[in-house]
Amino acid sequence: MAIKLSKSDLGKFRQLLQIDQHELNADARFDSESDGGPNPHDLYDAALAACKAITLFMFAERSSIPLDNVSITINRDSSEERSGKYQLQVDLVLEGNLDPSQRERLINVAAKCPIHKLMTTDKTIITTSYEGAA
Repeated sequence: MAIKLSKSDLGKFRQLLQIDQHELNADARFDSESDGGPNPHDLYDAALAACKAITLFMFAERSSIPLDNVSITINRDSSEERSGKYQLQVDLVLEGNLDPSQRERLINVAAKCPIHKLMTTDKTIITTSYEGAA
């Protein structure tokens, strides 16, 4: 799978992301003129929310847990990012006819979604190649 990015004609910093057949916009969001989409930090944080919800629904289905809905709010504190600390507060709401044991299992599963693991325990290696005119 490849993600392709190209500059959009619709804004100074706006980018078009092509992920398979899906298109997303990203922008700098400095002001109302450059608010053509979520910024890269928003996309990073949103990946965590989406992964937790999908993981919970898949687990609940496999385990016959009556999970009707998942709501997630993520609040970011990036005030210390330059010193290596990026904080995300995840507020999780589970809806359904869940007993305390099922609720506890789901909370534990949410902490083990692949993106949570990637963000907190895995080492990410980025290799960049360059093509362009001299």
